[in-house]
Amino acid sequence: MNTSNTAPWHPVARSADLRPGANIVAGFAEGQELALWRSADGTAQAWENRCPHRSVRFTLGRVIENRLACAYHGWQYAAGSGQCTSIPAHPAMQAPRNVCAKTFNVAEAAGMLWVHLSPEPLVAPAELASAVPAGWRFCRTLTVRAPAGTVREMLARRGLVADAAPDAWRGQLDEANTVALVLDAQPHLAFVHFWSDADPASNAMAALHTAVRRLRSEIEALPKG
Repeated sequence: MNTSNTAPWHPVARSADLRPGANIVAGFAEGQELALWRSADGTAQAWENRCPHRSVRFTLGRVIENRLACAYHGWQYAAGSGQCTSIPAHPAMQAPRNVCAKTFNVAEAAGMLWVHLSPEPLVAPAELASAVPAGWRFCRTLTVRAPAGTVREMLARRGLVADAAPDAWRGQLDEANTVALVLDAQPHLAFVHFWSDADPASNAMAALHTAVRRLRSEIEALPKG
């Protein structure tokens, strides 16, 4: 298994957003549309959001134990490999071996689901585990209509410092200790996951919510270059 990963690991979604054997969550990374889900055994999955049979989005389908079923013809694909395992309309027919969903590397660390778009297996770097300090609480995910690079520049202007973990920034916003995890979703769209050590019911957390909304307004008001 390859341990090198010059391309980034992307903080795509919170781990808590995925329930074992239940929901399918849409995600993005570098323009790649993703279907995020958990098999019944709890293992997180990150797949291209496209059934290889008729290209219908997997997010319209459903999880059946350790398989993902397309909403169109019900073809089922195995967790992990993405291999087609069942065609309900033809139960006696063996599923074609050459039909597979496209799967990506996924890791869970620091309360987040991290995705690497490499097609080959990779070992996630240890730095992911320290992206968010233990005991910190999730604040919110901010959608910003701007490139991820612009978001990073603004965070640096605000005094946040790039951490060892990919796209993790630490510092203070309105005196609240903050970690900002930047997701390069699309060329002109970024998501930022904010975490803090502030109590969820405190004035500090309320102030942080206000600060991140103001930050988005400032970024989106910048001249488009």
